[in-house]
Amino acid sequence: MEQVTYFEDYEIGSSRLTSGRTITETDFVVHAGHTGDFFPHHMDAEFMKTTPFGQRIAHGTLVFSVGVGLTANVINPVAFSYGYDRLRFIKPVFIGDTIRTRTTIAAKEDDPKRPDSGRVIERVEVLNQRDEVVLAADHIYIVERRPRLG
Repeated sequence: MEQVTYFEDYEIGSSRLTSGRTITETDFVVHAGHTGDFFPHHMDAEFMKTTPFGQRIAHGTLVFSVGVGLTANVINPVAFSYGYDRLRFIKPVFIGDTIRTRTTIAAKEDDPKRPDSGRVIERVEVLNQRDEVVLAADHIYIVERRPRLG
């Protein structure tokens, strides 16, 4: 869905919650193939039985990719991603866990490089099926200011 939202329209504290997606073994294998990360923590079930986790854990970058992808159901044509700060993998995600993403507008600031735009900082929290935060990051958007009339 496309929704035009100018810098002035963002309200600090407003949030939304995505639908969920269950992480599968196929996700692990495909992600490892895409990234080349075949680290045993993700791929070796027998090794992981000997660790405190007791089972394979999802790649942090897999959780990040899926978590951010879940938010892509609303597209703002007057904004673009400037990047992510403070990315943290807080809790492990396992095969069979269902994740969803909560985004909350945390801050707004002027953009020193672009006077016709501002920066919107959106707190991204990926939650598991127990509503535990498993990943957190700050997503920075560059957002156009509302056009001036006249």
